[in-house]
Amino acid sequence: MKRYESLAYEFSDAIRTGIWRAGDRLPSVRSLARERGVSPTTVFSTYYLLESWGLVRAQDRSGYYVVGHPVVRPPEFDGAKADVAGHVVQPKVIDRVFDVLSAMLRRDVVPLGAAFPSAHLFPLERLGQLVGKAARNVDPWSTVDNLSMGDLRLRRNIARRYAATGKAVHADEVIITNGAMEALNLCLMSVARPGDAVAVESPAFYGVFQALERLGLRAIEIPTHPEQGMDLQVLEQVLAEQRPAACWVMSHFQNPLGSLMPEEKKQALAEMAARHRIPVIEDDVYGELHFSNEALRPIKSYDRDGWVLHCSSFSKTLAPHYRVGWAIPGRFIDRMARQKLTFSLAASMPAQVALAAYLEQGSYDKQLRLLRRTLQSTQGEMLHAIAGSFPAETRCTRPEGGYFLWLELPQDVDAMTLFRLALEQGVSLAPGPMFTARDGAYGNCVRLNYGLEWNDSVARAVQWLGRNLKAPAPRQAA
Repeated sequence: MKRYESLAYEFSDAIRTGIWRAGDRLPSVRSLARERGVSPTTVFSTYYLLESWGLVRAQDRSGYYVVGHPVVRPPEFDGAKADVAGHVVQPKVIDRVFDVLSAMLRRDVVPLGAAFPSAHLFPLERLGQLVGKAARNVDPWSTVDNLSMGDLRLRRNIARRYAATGKAVHADEVIITNGAMEALNLCLMSVARPGDAVAVESPAFYGVFQALERLGLRAIEIPTHPEQGMDLQVLEQVLAEQRPAACWVMSHFQNPLGSLMPEEKKQALAEMAARHRIPVIEDDVYGELHFSNEALRPIKSYDRDGWVLHCSSFSKTLAPHYRVGWAIPGRFIDRMARQKLTFSLAASMPAQVALAAYLEQGSYDKQLRLLRRTLQSTQGEMLHAIAGSFPAETRCTRPEGGYFLWLELPQDVDAMTLFRLALEQGVSLAPGPMFTARDGAYGNCVRLNYGLEWNDSVARAVQWLGRNLKAPAPRQAA
């Protein structure tokens, strides 16, 4: 990282944490150069970069000032504990989720309800060149040699990245999969049998409930805080009293809340898993999308006995179309390797080879830095638009990474009705009922995706939603 980039990250973290507040004047170019022992050119580059991220603005003959977006109160779901904790539910969401997702598959829709960032944020041209080269030079024996663990070069590169989190991982501990969803499904198949219960977050990614329903498993929803993540006190009680077969959790920028589990809670969960001898499936597809300057440690980094099955992918950070994910399943690696062999045999070899080549070129961290700052900037734009357009009683999260906002709308708003009205206007959103297996829950909540190229079309879509919420539609059945 260049010196001006390092300084920009430092100021970005200080702005995010409130050390520098909206309207504050940053140090002059000359004074900061003298204080840090750098050239004025370095300081100018720092401020230009902060300006491109939307964090500061220049005023003629005055200097650089922090740009402030209105503070939007995060929602609190503590009151839902009595309704959520301990109830075992048989998920029946596949039809509901399929209907909602199918309705959004239109090119003319502003994709506020999408599950992926904009494809324009990824180096697709460079990756395409590497895939072409890999396909032309593929070793005929590679599929056999790497069956079914995956390409050894890619597994080695993935293992190296875990060193930065303090977790020593060997390439032989990594299994390459067809995206994170296959990794997560294979983990479930390795630790649970039909009829078992699995502890999950509430609200939770709809893919969790789809997987549970398909495998004949039941869900125990655990209340999840928009800042702190899963309630471990409730989870401890559920583990002791109901003995679920596994726990599925997102440690970083949880979908849909965007919550970031603190380090002490991640460590506590890893210790809880070992104490109760229960597998914890860690869905960590957003962990690289942090807005801070430091890498985050997954729950897996605190795992000493192999009870944490860690899953991730390149779909959210580098190559959404390639569907290359992985799992580090700990003590369950033999079970999962057999499941992989019988379930899908292997992942695409040219895609694996291309991603390994890209990682070895050293461009991935640069791509991540650019993506993180783009997402941080568009988050600010969307929060600003929400604060200016939505009803005053709207509450909204402000995650420290990822690309989702969770909104709690006025009580008389029905998210499913709003979803249908918005689609008629060419705008998608993800209604709250998608993120639970319980009927009637989160009926006035929505998830919005800010991982888009911010433009007038997106801004108008957010403003349209806000204006229509001020005259809420009557509630309908989901």
